[in-house]
Amino acid sequence: MNSTKKLPARTHWVVGSILFFFLGVANARAQELDALVQELLERNPSIVSARRGVDARRAQVASAGALPEPSVTFETMGNLLPPTLMAGDPSSARVLRFTQEFPFPGKLKLQGQIASAEADSQLWRYEEVRRERVAELKSAYYDLFLAQKLTDVLENTRELLQQFAEISESQYKVGKGAQQDVIKAELEVSLLLDRLAGLERDRESAKARINTLLYRSPETPVYVPKEISMPKLPYTLDELYKKATANNPEVRRNQKEIERSELGVALAKKAFYPDFEGEFAYFNRRDLPEMYGLMVRVKIPLYFWRKQRPELESAASNLLEQRSTYENTISGLYFRLKDPFLKTVTDAKLLDLYGKSIIPQATLAVESSIASYRAATGDFLSLLSNQQTVLEYEMKYYEVLVDYCKAMVELESLTGERLAS
Repeated sequence: MNSTKKLPARTHWVVGSILFFFLGVANARAQELDALVQELLERNPSIVSARRGVDARRAQVASAGALPEPSVTFETMGNLLPPTLMAGDPSSARVLRFTQEFPFPGKLKLQGQIASAEADSQLWRYEEVRRERVAELKSAYYDLFLAQKLTDVLENTRELLQQFAEISESQYKVGKGAQQDVIKAELEVSLLLDRLAGLERDRESAKARINTLLYRSPETPVYVPKEISMPKLPYTLDELYKKATANNPEVRRNQKEIERSELGVALAKKAFYPDFEGEFAYFNRRDLPEMYGLMVRVKIPLYFWRKQRPELESAASNLLEQRSTYENTISGLYFRLKDPFLKTVTDAKLLDLYGKSIIPQATLAVESSIASYRAATGDFLSLLSNQQTVLEYEMKYYEVLVDYCKAMVELESLTGERLAS
């Protein structure tokens, strides 16, 4: 009977831990999650690959606006074997030529600007990949916390049910209870073991996801604190929409693609203008004065209706495509923001209701049932039913909290604001 004295202490602990949790006192999780995010940014292959892609595109900017490579030609005119100049022949000479192409003014600048826009687009592609991987990591982290927390709740409930079994057995021995009460309590313990096995699987799966994202062994231990605080959302939906419009990677990448396409149209128009080529030549002649030459060549886009015009039409169509893509991204952005925003609003209300009303009231009902059962004025099924209510709402509380945190992670990924950690 000594074990039965622990029951009220345990039920008071349930209320105290929930209120402690709801007030957000426990925040050791933040540092650990930040450390995992930092490791992710350094080790995740997709993030590293995207970052290298940015470096590669940036390195191409300078070369895109540079002049074409010049050419140097050496030419000898005279005897072939041996290679000597012919005396008295003015056409016999050793010739050194330097040739340089010059695109029409403005073409090189546009090429450099196009390369710069492509590099910026790749930068936002990297940011998109980075945010996606960070969101995956945080979601897996919260899944691991949920599996661990639900395991703790079930373990505490199993201890309580074992105490219920001891109470029912004591009541049965003195003729105040039925044997079926003992059997029912033992059955409930067995059912909890089944749920614990499922949570063990979920916990290991979440660990494997985290370790895979961090590019390390799936068996590497991952620390998750006992409690996490509830992050607050300090923005309205309109404010989030403005932030997402300004900082969403997909939106910004579409903007850079539009810029690149506009520059492509401008460059295609420049293709209707001729390019130039200049050549300087030095002539070394036997027994004759040295001679110099200068030549200018113009490349005329004579067949523009078969080359330049189709290229301009293609560039214009690509610009229209990019603008339509941007409009589609903007139109879908509001829903992508509103759905997780509404989740945070609803989940916050549920957390307040569970933490301040339902769970404390259900806990009091359990305490009342315990007292009634001890006094032989209450039945065992009512005691189990009330305890099941506490258990389910404790578990529901943490499930809603994790759902809330995941919605915050999604908003964070869309807006670039630090919300979930």
